[in-house]
Amino acid sequence: MLEGLDNALAPAETALELRAQRQQVIASNIANADTPAYRAVDLDFAEALRRAQSAGTTNHAGASALARTAPGHLPAKSTASALGALIDESPSAQPSVDGNTVDTDAEHARFAENAIRYEAAFRVLNGKIRALLAALQG
Repeated sequence: MLEGLDNALAPAETALELRAQRQQVIASNIANADTPAYRAVDLDFAEALRRAQSAGTTNHAGASALARTAPGHLPAKSTASALGALIDESPSAQPSVDGNTVDTDAEHARFAENAIRYEAAFRVLNGKIRALLAALQG
């Protein structure tokens, strides 16, 4: 039964997790806007989601699944190791005199867009949970 619930919620949950990770990356860029030689980075959300969806024996974020020693054990979820390879320098970054590549206007725009998409992913997940609860309650 838990496998069915996990399968029903996994896509929306994965999108929500990846949006939260991207929000942290963008917030880090904004926080380091005045740090000399800081290189702005971004998370390739589309590629991260594609990898997570195409993974066969992996968890939601695309990281290798841990061995389960009993059938009742739930799979572990770890996004940190899988996302490291998908975080790269922002391609449109123009360095300033001190070598910093953060464009605060662009980062704020990305932050706002990602926040809206996070809210949309949250609403999708919430809707699926409500539908499952309604089905269970009859």
